[in-house]
Amino acid sequence: MTQSQPNEIFLKDYQVPAYLIETTALRFELGEDNTRVFADLKIIRNPECQQSNPALQLDGHPDLVLQELAIDGRSLTTDEYQREGELLSIAAVPQAFELHCVTVLEPQNNTALEGLYKSDGMFCTQCEAEGFRRITFYPDRPDVMSVFETIVVAEKALYPILLSNGNAVERGEEGDTHWVRWQDPFPKPAYLFALVAGDLKYIEDSYTTMSGRDVKLQIFAESKDLDKLDYGMTSLKKSMRWDEEVYGREYDLDIFMVVAVDFFNMGAMENKGLNIFNTSCVLAHPATTVDAGFQRVEAVVAHEYFHNWSGNRVTCRDWFQLSLKEGFTVFRDSEFSADMNSRTVKRVEDVSLLRTAQFAEDAGPMAHPVRPASFIEISNFYTLTVYEKGCEVVRMIHTLLGADEFRKGSDLYFERHDGQAVTTDDFVQSMEDASGRDLTQFRRWYSQAGTPVIDASGTYDAEARRFSLTLRQSCPATPDMAEKQPFHIPVAIGLLDQQGGEYLLENSATTQVLDFTAAEQVFHFENIDSEPVPSLLRGFSAPVKLSYPYSQEAHIFLMQHDSDGFNRWDASQQLAVEMMQALIVDHQAGKALQLPEQLVNAYRTVLADSSLDKAMVSKILTLPSQAYLSELAEVIDVEAIHKVREFVRNTLAAELEPLWQDVYQANLSEAAYSPDADSIARRSLKNLALAYLLATGKEEYLQLALQQYDAADNMTDQQAALTLVTHSDFSAATDDLLARFYDSWKDESLVVNQWLSVQASKPSEGALARVEALLQHPAYDAKNPNKIRSLVGAFCGQNPVNFHHQDGSGYAFLADQIIQLNKQNPQIASRLLGPLTRWKKYAPARQQQMRAELERIKASGELSKDVFEVLTKSLAV
Repeated sequence: MTQSQPNEIFLKDYQVPAYLIETTALRFELGEDNTRVFADLKIIRNPECQQSNPALQLDGHPDLVLQELAIDGRSLTTDEYQREGELLSIAAVPQAFELHCVTVLEPQNNTALEGLYKSDGMFCTQCEAEGFRRITFYPDRPDVMSVFETIVVAEKALYPILLSNGNAVERGEEGDTHWVRWQDPFPKPAYLFALVAGDLKYIEDSYTTMSGRDVKLQIFAESKDLDKLDYGMTSLKKSMRWDEEVYGREYDLDIFMVVAVDFFNMGAMENKGLNIFNTSCVLAHPATTVDAGFQRVEAVVAHEYFHNWSGNRVTCRDWFQLSLKEGFTVFRDSEFSADMNSRTVKRVEDVSLLRTAQFAEDAGPMAHPVRPASFIEISNFYTLTVYEKGCEVVRMIHTLLGADEFRKGSDLYFERHDGQAVTTDDFVQSMEDASGRDLTQFRRWYSQAGTPVIDASGTYDAEARRFSLTLRQSCPATPDMAEKQPFHIPVAIGLLDQQGGEYLLENSATTQVLDFTAAEQVFHFENIDSEPVPSLLRGFSAPVKLSYPYSQEAHIFLMQHDSDGFNRWDASQQLAVEMMQALIVDHQAGKALQLPEQLVNAYRTVLADSSLDKAMVSKILTLPSQAYLSELAEVIDVEAIHKVREFVRNTLAAELEPLWQDVYQANLSEAAYSPDADSIARRSLKNLALAYLLATGKEEYLQLALQQYDAADNMTDQQAALTLVTHSDFSAATDDLLARFYDSWKDESLVVNQWLSVQASKPSEGALARVEALLQHPAYDAKNPNKIRSLVGAFCGQNPVNFHHQDGSGYAFLADQIIQLNKQNPQIASRLLGPLTRWKKYAPARQQQMRAELERIKASGELSKDVFEVLTKSLAV
């Protein structure tokens, strides 16, 4: 079956809106069978529009039932407007007028979870990017900003809490129903609209801003989750203080609200004054939440709060500019997390994600610039490129300008564009104007896709006491662009002497940032007394792939002496990668595997040094992931990578067993659980040691893991034991432990998600059969995105050796899921497609199997725009 090509939208075709909306008055009459939405819009002709007598064009989803349409009180007949697809056009309208519109919705049947829908009996909304058109007819684009007033009407017994944007200014009752009027004084685009109605409980606190204003803070959830909200509140108050101290940004409404929702496509949404959160990003309790979950809550709460300025007060002109708000805000929340916890560990975690997932995106069929040039479905561009690489682009500006000049630039940006919808160019221009730096060439980071590659080499002239560093840059072709112009790349460098000391470079500092702007450039460093070991790309100062001819001894030297924590970790990773890549070649050639003693000794040295930061030790001693090794491979050999990584892990476990025992015992603690950085580091190192001990295959360590499970007073330690036993060779103990865990936590949805993921990612044979059985388990809900991600997503994304089984069964399974989800929830369907889109990275046999499943999805029927775009781009490569 074929289908017509959906329209592709291009940045170059942008035109200002023909009409603007001064005020938007909404009334929602929420019902069990249907909901009626009354919209009254004060509309004026846009003076910037050059068209003469343009038609009024409103966006509206085909499922919308249009009950009434009137201009200035006169109802329009069907021949006075035209409705086609998602567009409603009225040919002749006055210069200024009031539009009245009544639509009828069925939120309970909205499985796409966009617009207004029901989540476990609660009404809620998700309007970014284009969900508002599922509520009423409206110019659903971010550059149309309006002042909103919203009245929410519902049955009081069923929906005692009625929320919307802004401040509650009036409320009342009418028989069995009640209503609340909300006013938001700040103009906003429709994507920031929000509504929640349900039987919710909340915790309340207050915050006094730097100017002395008191702001009420409320976080809402179901009553059973009320005890899991305190950490979210603490994180919110920390975020508010940090944004004032670091960026000078103060909150502007009388109330700030957060609502936890279980059925949600995204992590959270920054709707003005009423943030809606996936439960996984706001609920936290030691008994049910792992350390990483606490850190995620802190980071996401901060991210959405920071959007109040970098996204709401100043928003995007169009969706091509999505990274204007997301890249900038990810940078802000990353810096916040670094200040709250370990800066180096946060950097390691961010770069690990970038190298494995974003670099893969850059090298795949969906590669696109940070500011895309075109799209078919904007939901497909909520990507790691827009978010994480976009963050790195902002970080590079911060590196080039320095903290003080960057702050001047952000102040100018917020002052200049408050209340406006702007572009990435406007952001960069503010940075230029405030600092006096020319960032013309730097703008290529926004318009060129792909991951730049730096080939570096160094020479030392002993007589001249000069070290010369040669840098060459290139960028692979991407589907949109074959040839790339040189980027402006900030390369942070240090030079270590033979004793591990550091030479003083520019301005008597030990780190210098090089402006690398040409295809090839040579940098000279004077007064260098002996041949140095360069520490390159310190702090990962640019999102690039770096190649330098380090010896194994140099990697070990940097592991031991580099003052840059990130580069110490990176040296350990590169040492392990080089050795593991050599072992992969040996395995493919049928040779016996033997781990070089240098790696064992390097790990031994780190383990034996009690002075090192525990968080960094844990990161350094964690082997490169299978995903990272796969990304580095020219052709991914799934079995070889898996076998070699297991061999290296098992060998390190056996060779260093006494040290792993010591580390485990040294990091036991009887103190009450705390999610502070030191406690998290201690648990991380302890559980890493337990993982290595279990890898020895000795029964005594199985008993140690079971003892930890039974004694644990927190989910971090309990889940670590569960995962390690389940993923071990001790299969006899696994079923009982999984059954005990489920019996204990079956009423906690987020914990059950962890239970599903542990099983889905189990690398032993029979994984797919287990996953298919779990699809029928009462704990699984095929309409809940969290459940889908926890089971289907975990199997396809975190269990490569089974997903890529040679019989192709994993590919067929994923295709079946996507075909089903295509009609139910297109956003989730298109995101799950990711593992199949990289089919060109595998050997011919797997390529054929993966491509065949992509073709089967294509032939399955009418595809959503979301799936169609990813599918056709994947097949076109």
